[in-house]
Amino acid sequence: MYRSAWMDDEIVALKEMATKFFESEALPYREKWIDQKRVDREFWLKAGEQGLLCAAIPEEYGGGGGTFAHDLAIFQAALELTEMGFGIGAGVHAGLVANYLNTYGTEEQKHRWLPKMCSGEFIGAIAMTEPGGGSDLKAIRTTAIREGDHYVVNGSKTFISNGVNADLVILVLKTDPSAGVRGVSLLVVETRDLPGYRVGRVLEKVGMKAQDTAELFFDDMRVPVANLLGEEGKGYAYAMKSLAHERLLISDMAATMAEAAVAETVKYTKERHAFGGPLFELQNTRFELAQCATLARVARVFVDDCIERHLRDDLDAASASMAKTYSTEVQCEVIDRCVQLFGGYGYMLEYPIARMYADSRAQKIYAGANEVMKELIARSL
Repeated sequence: MYRSAWMDDEIVALKEMATKFFESEALPYREKWIDQKRVDREFWLKAGEQGLLCAAIPEEYGGGGGTFAHDLAIFQAALELTEMGFGIGAGVHAGLVANYLNTYGTEEQKHRWLPKMCSGEFIGAIAMTEPGGGSDLKAIRTTAIREGDHYVVNGSKTFISNGVNADLVILVLKTDPSAGVRGVSLLVVETRDLPGYRVGRVLEKVGMKAQDTAELFFDDMRVPVANLLGEEGKGYAYAMKSLAHERLLISDMAATMAEAAVAETVKYTKERHAFGGPLFELQNTRFELAQCATLARVARVFVDDCIERHLRDDLDAASASMAKTYSTEVQCEVIDRCVQLFGGYGYMLEYPIARMYADSRAQKIYAGANEVMKELIARSL
């Protein structure tokens, strides 16, 4: 089997350990989590005990002391268990929120928040999208006006992953509404018993049903100035730089799901009989799977190259956008073709391929719609 060059023996062992953990501590509760539209908090604490949260965070802050590659191994293990990775929300928690804090936080902030995120005591979310705008961060309207040693926050956010469970939310907002992108800042909100902070609807999604996704509202919410992440007015620049990291994370998810879809379909077509033999013996089936396997492999090799560059701190934003666009397009195409090979069963949610089909579509939208990615790529030409 193909093995990514960045996956050394240590990372492979970590992935195997994570797979066993998810099989015992996540998979049996999947239907419950889907019904309640969120993952139980107990799961987060168990994952923290096993060192499966924030593997890339330095040990001095409670993390695993690894790299982005260690995080990816854990996320892949969850994804390969038929859509579990889309439901858990660990990618947002560890891959995004913890990375922001580790990159832009002060020593005091890191010691205050990261150990609780690593243990699962705090669940993290990041709130960018608003009802009136998604990919265009310049258009955000949520404001934080300074009054003494606090910011007074007003506004709303939507489509926030981990929104219901979140104890720690990184808010992208305007500290100077008149300054355009130079007025955008990042503010960390500790949500527990915070006056003015309110979780709205838990949103009904087409897929990723176990991952809580909610609306958030802020009404004269007071947040200490000490919770400012990085410098005031630098939030847009921070977000743009971190989005390359996020897009690569999504790219790896896409490549992993495409590979998982092919493996699942090969298994099914070898077991399912029609016209006097296994479906796999029909030339059309073999040719379709050959094409899907090729598409998935090309996506994987491209994404792996970007991962290796990112690990060297050498990945440019345009390449990250290319990886996100290409891999998510391949993911959706491959899974759609695999559904066709399953026939009617491919449309039944009891089959993993149907869950993959429903879960995958959002990949082309969040973290910057693919149309936005193409515009960013075009600017680099």
